[in-house]
Amino acid sequence: MDYPDFWGVAGYPISHSLTPRLFEIVGGVLDSGSVKTVFLEARDADEFFERVEKLEGELWISCTSPLKNSVWKALGFEDEDGLQAVNQLVRKDGEWEVYNSDGRGFIMASRHIGLEPSGSILRIRGGGSTARSIAHSWSKEGGHIIPVRGRRALTRGPWDVSIVDDSLEADISVDLDAEAGGGESFPLPAGRQVSISYGEDWEVGDFAMTMVVAQHLEAWGMLFAPDMIDGLPSIDKLLELLGEVN
Repeated sequence: MDYPDFWGVAGYPISHSLTPRLFEIVGGVLDSGSVKTVFLEARDADEFFERVEKLEGELWISCTSPLKNSVWKALGFEDEDGLQAVNQLVRKDGEWEVYNSDGRGFIMASRHIGLEPSGSILRIRGGGSTARSIAHSWSKEGGHIIPVRGRRALTRGPWDVSIVDDSLEADISVDLDAEAGGGESFPLPAGRQVSISYGEDWEVGDFAMTMVVAQHLEAWGMLFAPDMIDGLPSIDKLLELLGEVN
């Protein structure tokens, strides 16, 4: 297995991000050797590519807001599912490969807390790239969706077939317009409201921690190192290891 020269996170703000630490923990489990960790602050695709051009060698990067859509556009990948965004990138031999793990990460995190998406109703606020990714995965798993307009509305997409009347009771809700770094969520009626935003005061038991761990493991299994998938730690084990270094 060939590991990269660099791995880390890109976006803004990212000072609170646990992604570089997760790379290091999973890399330690898999005996990755020496890989340099990077924090790439970038507010747009131009700034991102300017930063990565200074890094020589193979690169594994998780990107967050506000880069997910702009980097996807700049790389020119086709959009087959309406997501129009990426959050995981690999550069090898000068070529880019991409993946979006947000939706699958939310599915995995929901199952981890005992909620099966199939047949369940998700009330979701926001219309950005993370909202589209989660809506797409929730719909694919047979779940139902109640979109709530936030800063923008959820656009039309393959998930339209799963949208139900907003008078129904949701099983789970999430405000994807909550500010990064642990911003407060807008109250959304549901059996359980969760948040995927975390700050410096995170705890292992937070849903946001389960989400970030799950989507990171999904990225390793689908993009970074699919041939090492059997050696990846479980969500519980990675949460445990993350808690030990907190």
